[in-house]
Amino acid sequence: MKKTSAIGIDIVEIKRLAKVSKKWGAGFLDKVYTKRELAYANSKRFPEQHLAARFAAKEAIFKALGEVERDFVGWKNIEILNDGYGKPEVHWHGAAEASRKKRKLEGAVVSLSHTENYAVASAQLIFK
Repeated sequence: MKKTSAIGIDIVEIKRLAKVSKKWGAGFLDKVYTKRELAYANSKRFPEQHLAARFAAKEAIFKALGEVERDFVGWKNIEILNDGYGKPEVHWHGAAEASRKKRKLEGAVVSLSHTENYAVASAQLIFK
């Protein structure tokens, strides 16, 4: 049986994310990021770069999933963490995990990158 895939990509202007974070504070951050994502980013010298990269990764996954407006799985239900080698991994929770199973999605691979001004992420979803 042939496996299929879908891809998504997103770019985030770091200054824009920092501005939104400053304006809305913890309310915004707690809506979008898990405690583990926030802890990771806050352990870095420039946390906004890491938050922006994770935001871009979540957006890339949502784009690859399609139909986000109809079937939004929730920001915190997609969690981007690093493995022991620093490679980003996607963790599915709640509605995202249910959607993953329903769509027969085997998993996702993400790649993150950032500079002083921009963060970019790509996501490839692998279907069974």
